[in-house]
Amino acid sequence: MTGLCIGVVVPRTGRLAPLGEPLAYVLERLAPRLTRLRARGRSHPLRIAVRDSRSDAATARGAVRELAERERANIVLTMAGTQVLPAVTDACEELGVPCVSTTFPWQAYGYARGGDPRRAFRWTYHFAWGLDDIADVFADLWERLPGAEGPERTVGCLWNDDLQGRLLRDEGFGFVPAARARGHRLVDPGPYPEPAGDLTAWVTRLREAGAPIVTSAATAADLARYHRQARGAGARPRLITCSRWLTYPHTATAADRRVHDELAGARVATLVYWSPGHPHRSSLDGTTCAELAGAYQETTGRPWLQPLGLAHALVETAHHALSAAPDPTDRAAVAATLSRTRLTTIAGRLDWTAGPTPNIALLPLAGGQWHSGPKGPRLEIVTNTRTPEVPVTADLVPAA
Repeated sequence: MTGLCIGVVVPRTGRLAPLGEPLAYVLERLAPRLTRLRARGRSHPLRIAVRDSRSDAATARGAVRELAERERANIVLTMAGTQVLPAVTDACEELGVPCVSTTFPWQAYGYARGGDPRRAFRWTYHFAWGLDDIADVFADLWERLPGAEGPERTVGCLWNDDLQGRLLRDEGFGFVPAARARGHRLVDPGPYPEPAGDLTAWVTRLREAGAPIVTSAATAADLARYHRQARGAGARPRLITCSRWLTYPHTATAADRRVHDELAGARVATLVYWSPGHPHRSSLDGTTCAELAGAYQETTGRPWLQPLGLAHALVETAHHALSAAPDPTDRAAVAATLSRTRLTTIAGRLDWTAGPTPNIALLPLAGGQWHSGPKGPRLEIVTNTRTPEVPVTADLVPAA
């Protein structure tokens, strides 16, 4: 096939489909602008080739091979899935195709691909935040809990038995040492199976520990189950901080109305990596964060989602790498260009020259909380220690 090709692996079907929606939307929105690309004084035809991972790692690997061999993709983009994302990036590494990914803490990105969080790669690049960054922004929230301000909080840990839970409880790097360095006592009753069944043992253990705060990375359904059982046992936490699925509104990732009703009063706090209030613009056309969020809401009739900004930045990064490479048809040249990339995007400044490893660009985090409203849950910014340019929109409120 002639011209340049950006390949994309996105979950359009299966369990992860809600997480793939932002990237699917951005691709549709930007497609008319990405029919040609100018690089080194030459104009190249450009096309986007999309494959559905079906929320399955094996299917994702096959999708990469098809993009690499049949579509002759010059670069591959992906996001979402603790098993699917590593499958895509590993396949790109094996096949020698430049790849950019996001929505995965950088330690997990490295650990899931060979057990070394700081492992270096030749072909694959990632932008996100670290588990330690999550711990720091959550600690900001714990320390602002009304009536319990300050350090030395007892925090209960509701972590699963999968990759995310194993990494969160790792003593050597990431979340645990960062939280303890802030003076907090973490109580971990051990891993629960995901999806969760009866969580009585975890409720009992955290109640006995006197933990007014619970931190987790659970799905909306599992967190609602815990909250319902804790409430029934008289052990309702005053604050829940949750990453991963709860960076999305629970109405977007769980169909069960009981889950929505249960979490509405929980006022779950989470990390915020992108919002309409972030003061960034697209490197492609100057679109602001507020404009992108507004366009999504107008087009879909649904609330904006945090990964919209990351999805848009993925496409911006691919466009930049192909435009700036000495030869955009040479995959090695494109990969080398990614390693030197410093680009201001709608998700913020991405700098792959600054580390913490050669393949990682870091994004700072704010702290947010889901508040109930007439149109469903809305994400308010409640702490901006690391992102002072992002305005705080509400106070942190304990569970109702």
